[in-house]
Amino acid sequence: YLVILNHIWLISPSFAYNFSELIEFHAVDTYGEFVDANEELLKTLPPPQEAVDYYKGEDMYLFDEFQTGRKPKSRRPKIESLYDVFCNIRDDELEHVKTMFQCQTSSTVISSPNKQAAAEEKSRDGDDKTEMLLKMKREEVRRLEEQLRQQQEQAKV
Repeated sequence: YLVILNHIWLISPSFAYNFSELIEFHAVDTYGEFVDANEELLKTLPPPQEAVDYYKGEDMYLFDEFQTGRKPKSRRPKIESLYDVFCNIRDDELEHVKTMFQCQTSSTVISSPNKQAAAEEKSRDGDDKTEMLLKMKREEVRRLEEQLRQQQEQAKV
């Protein structure tokens, strides 16, 4: 599949992304049918530890990295049963459909959500640091003004 898709991409990236979108959408349908048909049983079974680690773990970098339709850390699905696991997989496949759709739009610029979040955080940190430096400078100016006043008062005496 991967080799064929890579060859298709060399001929037409848009067609390759469209083909991937169709496959991902088929996965959404398949998982949806599965959870609908087995909901009662799946809700009685515990989630595997791997799924709990993936959806609730500390390091969500890869989870966020491949969710181009959402901001980083905006989605932390519940994971209380095997039903939740399959629903989350279905929802992940839908996120892949969105990504494949975005890849087909030539005007869409796709960049790493984690990179965007880091840039926003750096910008906020930069603003915070600038504000802190300004505050320190203002305090320093006030202190120097006070010293100058004291020296002028001593000179008068």
